[in-house]
Order: sequence, then structure tokens, then C-alpha cells
Amino acid sequence: MAAASLCAAALPGCSSADGATPAKAPMIGMANPASVWCVKNRRGRLEIRKDRDGGEYGVCILPDGTEVEEWELFRRDHRNEDGKS
Repeated sequence: MAAASLCAAALPGCSSADGATPAKAPMIGMANPASVWCVKNRRGRLEIRKDRDGGEYGVCILPDGTEVEEWELFRRDHRNEDGKS
């Protein structure tokens, strides 16, 4: 009985007095740079596909219909003058 009284006495301290709802946590992380490059800079359409093992990968479908794996396209478009990524 004493434990129930103690819990009942502590419960009012657990509620919000002003009735405000807690703020939503900000989204952490960033967009995949290769996906963004495909859609924003190359005006492509991104399609997520699965390989035989169930792993997912992105394919950028360019306006002319060419399909390129998104990271391959990103690396190709971001080579240094010496040809290295």
C-alpha cells in the first residue's frame, strides 16, 4: 500500500505542466551525394534496384535513356585532371 501511495505521489511530477508537446528531433544525416548528383545536376531519374543477393543499388536513368550506376556516374563526372577520382 505504501508503494502505491509513493507512486501516486510521484506521478504528477512526470507530466508536462504547460501541456506543450515535445519538439521533433532534427533529422540527422545527409542525402547520398551520388543520388543528388544524378537528379539535380544531370537531370536524371533515380531508380533503386536489387542485386541477386538482395543488396540495393541506385541506377541513374539520364534524359537520353542511358542507365548508369549512380556512383559510377558520380566518380566519372568528378575526375581530377590526371584522370583520378
